[in-house]
Amino acid sequence: MNFELFIALRYLFARKGGQKFISITSVISVLGVALGVAALIVVMGIMTGFTTDLRDKLISVTAQVVVSNSFGPTEDTPKLYETLRNVPGVTAVTPFIYSELMLSNSRGVKGVMVRGIDPTTGPQVLAALNKLTAGSVAELGSKEGLPGIIVGAALASHLDLDIGSRVNLLSPTGQQSMTGFSPSIKPFRVVGIFRIGFGEYDTSVAYVSLDAARGLLGLPPAYISGVEMAVADIYDAENVGGRSIAALGPEFRYQTWMSMNGNLFAALKLEKTAMAIVLNLLIVVGCFSIVTSLVMLVMEKTKDIAILLSMGATPKNIRRIFMLQGSVIGAMGTVLGFVLGLFTCFLITKYQFIKLPPGVYSLDYVPVLLQWPDLVATGVGGFLLSFLATIYPARQAASLEPVSALRGE
Repeated sequence: MNFELFIALRYLFARKGGQKFISITSVISVLGVALGVAALIVVMGIMTGFTTDLRDKLISVTAQVVVSNSFGPTEDTPKLYETLRNVPGVTAVTPFIYSELMLSNSRGVKGVMVRGIDPTTGPQVLAALNKLTAGSVAELGSKEGLPGIIVGAALASHLDLDIGSRVNLLSPTGQQSMTGFSPSIKPFRVVGIFRIGFGEYDTSVAYVSLDAARGLLGLPPAYISGVEMAVADIYDAENVGGRSIAALGPEFRYQTWMSMNGNLFAALKLEKTAMAIVLNLLIVVGCFSIVTSLVMLVMEKTKDIAILLSMGATPKNIRRIFMLQGSVIGAMGTVLGFVLGLFTCFLITKYQFIKLPPGVYSLDYVPVLLQWPDLVATGVGGFLLSFLATIYPARQAASLEPVSALRGE
């Protein structure tokens, strides 16, 4: 151990005389940095958890990439699906038909986004179809009785629906008759109920088969609104979409889950950044305690500094002593903050003692997801701010003149 580090550690926690106050100030500095780091870890974990949970819920009802024809209806052909399956990064494809209709029964009427799907390939792309609380997706393809429909749990609760319940779908694309315009109304049988945990989708999304959607909307047999695709890496969706258009031709266009929800995720990212800036101010407050502690120590150790300089120590050695002391305080505070933050996140995840009001948020507990980039940025940021706080006191200590300091002794 070099003598600078030895003296820095010796000064850090004084045990006797008037130096005990400096020791207390050092402890307060460590705690200040620790609380700032811990708060930042917990809040970043919660913000990331909410964002990830929201992302997963969104892409469970909307595919990662959607391809459609820019100049008219997309034609349902095996060649189209084969071309898209061969695009690098694509794991599954499924056709869909989209329309906004009215769903009704004896309990009321509700506007819904009806999606016609292929019961075989749909679950490979849309995770919502794998989260049925009752019923089966395969029933959509049944030819017996009324055509099937899958509804969200909140919608089922609102209209008192269960498996086997009968509902009516009303399409505005009706037909002109002798008595005037009459909308198309067809009965359906509830064959499945899904729960995403996201109110907007649990109350307003319904699934029917492609044939049922075409029949209800009066569409030709080969009509589809487009093709939905699942990709291996959801953050590579933009590149996959570009490759898909290159394979299909310029008449096609694509959308990704990020572009369809861009404003929402931009707002969440901005909120996370703002929270990080605000919580970093807590670490800055702890760093001011480091400045105070080192300035007081310089005033207390003026005589010792003068003696060290007289014995051959250079100003650079003196500066390094106090910078090391502040760095040790920052490192201890950062490590303690990591322990407190990670332990708090563990408790929140394991016991879920922070409950959220049902129906307001997409889940009823606080989610926590810690990511290495956030943890590394927090640790480096906390230590760097602590190190910067040592520069002024260390320079002041190094600028002392031995003769002036010892003149009154």
